[in-house]
This record gives sequence, C-alpha cells and structure tokens, in this order.
Amino acid sequence: MTGAQAAADAKRVAAIVTEYRYNSHAEMILGRLLGAFDYKPEVRVVSIYTDQVPEGDMSREAAARLSIPICGTIREAVLARHCPEPIDGVIIIGEHGSYPINEKGQMLYPRRRMLEETLAALDEMGLVVPIFLDKHFSYDTDDAFWMYGELKRRGIPFMGGSSIPHTDPVPPYDPRRLHSLREILVISHSTLLEGYGFHALDVLQSVAERRRGGESGVRSVQVVQGPDVWEAMDRGEWPEDLMLQALAAYPGLGPEHPRTLDPHPTLMVIDYVDGTKGYVVQFRSLVEQWGFAVRCEDGGIIAARCNSGLDRPFDHFERLTRMIERMIVTRKPPFPMERTLMSTGLVNAVVDAAYLGRKLETPELSAISYHPADEA
Repeated sequence: MTGAQAAADAKRVAAIVTEYRYNSHAEMILGRLLGAFDYKPEVRVVSIYTDQVPEGDMSREAAARLSIPICGTIREAVLARHCPEPIDGVIIIGEHGSYPINEKGQMLYPRRRMLEETLAALDEMGLVVPIFLDKHFSYDTDDAFWMYGELKRRGIPFMGGSSIPHTDPVPPYDPRRLHSLREILVISHSTLLEGYGFHALDVLQSVAERRRGGESGVRSVQVVQGPDVWEAMDRGEWPEDLMLQALAAYPGLGPEHPRTLDPHPTLMVIDYVDGTKGYVVQFRSLVEQWGFAVRCEDGGIIAARCNSGLDRPFDHFERLTRMIERMIVTRKPPFPMERTLMSTGLVNAVVDAAYLGRKLETPELSAISYHPADEA
C-alpha cells in the first residue's frame, strides 16, 4: 500500500468517469483520491472505469502506479471481484470527454447510463452504498426524475451538484439571515449556458432553500440575452441594486457600470411558487467567480463572492472531495438530493427557454419541496 492510498481498512470505492486527463473534473476529484495535490484520502479507490481514453489520458499511469485495475465495463468496476469485500461507495464523474452536442447546445454526457449500469450491478450484489454524481443528473429532465426516483426507491445515500455552493463566502455572513429572503441575484460568467449556468443555478438553489419554510417549487423560467438584458433592467424588471451589491464583493472591479464593460450578458429569471424571485446575470468575461446578493424582508441586503480557486490545484475541489468522502464514510448526505434535482430541472428549463425564445412554465418543478439537511 502506497502513501497515496488510504489504509487497507478504509472504505472501498469504485470510480466511474467519462475521461481522466489534465484539468478534468476526474483529475480534480479522483486524482485527489489517488494522492495528487498532496491530498490524503480517507477512502481507497479499488477499481476504475473510464468511458473514453483521450490523448493525454492520466488514468492508466495512475492505476498502474497504485495497482488499481482499469475495468472494461461499469459492471466490472462496481462488482470489483478482485476485492475480498464488496465496495462501500461509487463516485461517478460524467463531465468532460468527446460526446455529441444537441441542437440546444447541451453536451450529451452519459450520466443516466452510468448510473443505470451502476445500479444494476449494485442490485446484482444486493448492495445499497452511497453514490456521488458530479454536477447535474442529466441534460434530459425526464431522465433526471427517473434517476432521482431509482435512488430514492433504493434508499441510496446520494450527493450531486456543483462544488461552488460549498466555497467560503467573502465576506462571511450569518446564514440565519437567509430565512427572510425574498429576492436572490447570482453573478455568473462564461458563454456556456449549461456548463457554467448550472454552477450559478446550484448556488441560487443552495441559497433559496434556506428561506423560511424551505423549498416549495418553481413556477416558471425565462431567459433574456444581449442588450435586452440592460433594457429590461432600465424598465425595473430585475434588480440593478442587487447586481451592483454582488459585484462590490469582487476585488479589482472599477466604478464603470457593467453594462458598458459587458453589453451582451444573459439573464435568467426564476419565479418560485411562493413568490420568491431568483435571477442569474451571466457575464461573458467581466468576472471569473460566482457571487450573489439577497434582499431580505426588512430590506437588508446580504452580498458575497463564492471564493473558488482560480488556478490549479483549484482548492474548492479539495473541499468537495472531503465532502464526498465524508458522505461515503458516514452514509449521510450533506444536503437533500432534491437540491440537485431542482438545479438540474432549472438548468434544463433555462436551456429550453433560451432555445425557444419564450418564458416556460415548469409544472414538473412546482411539485419539488424539501428542507435543507439541518432543518429536515
């Protein structure tokens, strides 16, 4: 046993990834579990499946160095017949790789297939073990609800979603103040509506669920793009003051208004069933981190930047990896899987609204209700 692996009695994990190469999510998470970035893992990776082997693949060298088998199928990785005892958890990282892109611009990552094959192998052994699934369930909302239902039916401890909601807010604030929130505006970046928009929407949902009464559903989603965003602001259709308060938490931004610096942002408008309003302003290049501002019932505003790493080794992935390990060791998810279901539905609805060019009612999301883990 090398120093890069946990002790022999550590929980055993099967890793299922699309690809493992430099700067991929697999390198940031699985790489840490294999000892990269001086990380000391709590769990022991005992099998690896990679859906693709790109130029620059890092999985084969790492597996050979640590004597971990690379399996030809997901079933083989989950069954892990070479181990004297069954696995204790599964990590699925269906992010990055060469996959088709549909007409709406969504990358068709095989996350449903990866989970479906994982569940079939677990059923074969009669196992119920914790599963982590990177980012959202699926580009298809029907598939997402199917995945959620299969996990719930089996009572599988589950964690998914973005790494960004788990970063430190700068400046810090008392989360109890979120109980009275009425409006939330999240700052995002990139031209990638799905890939980066999901991080923003997961931040939005991680804040929104803290309001008094918890989550009670989303009624509709709308997307505005380009100069129309600023025209809508001038008409008072979304809160300029929350945007400016959120941007004030970013160092180095000058006094110039963002409409001058970035004339072509994207605005996502989320109408919650209980009247709460959510907004995401996704700039092309104005900022490089996510942030948010919240208006409370008394008119007070909370604003913070999500302090994610900008360069390797991207320290926010270290926190995420620790959370994944804790979930596998304790079998207790840090937050309800309904958050990931809602964030999945939101990003898919946003993509659909942008593609169709109109506001979308979201009856499938209006029925999602839950409380944060510490209030459930």
